[in-house]
Amino acid sequence: MTPIDLRSDTVTHPSPAMRRAMTEAELGDDVFGDDPTVNRLEEMAAVRMDKAAAMLVPSGTMANLAAVMAHCGRGDEVILGDQSHTFLYEAGGVAVLGSIHPHTLPNRPDGTLDPAAIESAIRPDNVHFPRSRLICLENTHNRCGGAPLTAEFTAAVASIARRHNLKLHIDGARIFNAAVALNCPVTDLTRDADSVSFCLSKGLACPIGSLLCGPAEFIRQARRIRKVLGGGMRQAGIIAAAGIVALNEMIDRLADDHANARKLAEGLAEIPGIAIDPAAVRTNIVYFDPNTDAARFVRALDGRGVRVISTGPARCRAVTHYGIESADIDAALKTIRETPMA
Repeated sequence: MTPIDLRSDTVTHPSPAMRRAMTEAELGDDVFGDDPTVNRLEEMAAVRMDKAAAMLVPSGTMANLAAVMAHCGRGDEVILGDQSHTFLYEAGGVAVLGSIHPHTLPNRPDGTLDPAAIESAIRPDNVHFPRSRLICLENTHNRCGGAPLTAEFTAAVASIARRHNLKLHIDGARIFNAAVALNCPVTDLTRDADSVSFCLSKGLACPIGSLLCGPAEFIRQARRIRKVLGGGMRQAGIIAAAGIVALNEMIDRLADDHANARKLAEGLAEIPGIAIDPAAVRTNIVYFDPNTDAARFVRALDGRGVRVISTGPARCRAVTHYGIESADIDAALKTIRETPMA
């Protein structure tokens, strides 16, 4: 029996249309800038994000690292949330490879940062301090339950950044999920940012790839950093072809993932021994707290054909995605209900 894999939306497989496009893609050498399929995807991505230019990279981690390094120099400082993906899950790359100091602020439950705290965190011009150069937001916010950040909040943070001559980068790994959840054009969520990254390989179901978007000169600098990081690819049109299909065909269906996530959350709320607030589930990420050791519970579920992950001693995460249907949610809930917690 095929497991119901809810560990992440990174476990998706490419759609049949993606596989055909990858097989038939027109190719060139992207390091020389002559892969026509990559060039087309980058142009599409820039337009989608309301930016002048874009760059294909292998991963969201590389996209965010290249962005921070393009905005900041050695010894500069980036202000970001203490629950952000860039701070927690990207191997400390901004410090290790960029020599850039992370200044963390508490994320609020809805994924936002307190604007007053952001303003207070910006350093005065003093030889004792690193130079504040950049603010990073995450939309949707993974650790905060997949919360979508509104255009109004992003604009408020951008206003702070401009007032202090800082830049604003959005880790938009799942920003299309945010746009669908908020029922707004994605450009409403990106236009006030200086740069934005988004993943092809999460909810959009591609096998690999992310895009970094921003001003032309910023992307030119980011390409140099991509090369340093080993991200220069050759016939990358094979990757880009799937990305083009994703931008054309996979965004609207994210609403199905959100509906399945709500169904999962509502079903979990009815199971004794599991704590969850279904109203907090806004996109495709579901956090729930079993009344038992989470790692043990995850192993027990895995043995019964349902895969989730533990993110703390008593916390689990499930993510809906392409390939998971309503019937899979029914089956997963049945298995969770029948799995002992004691």
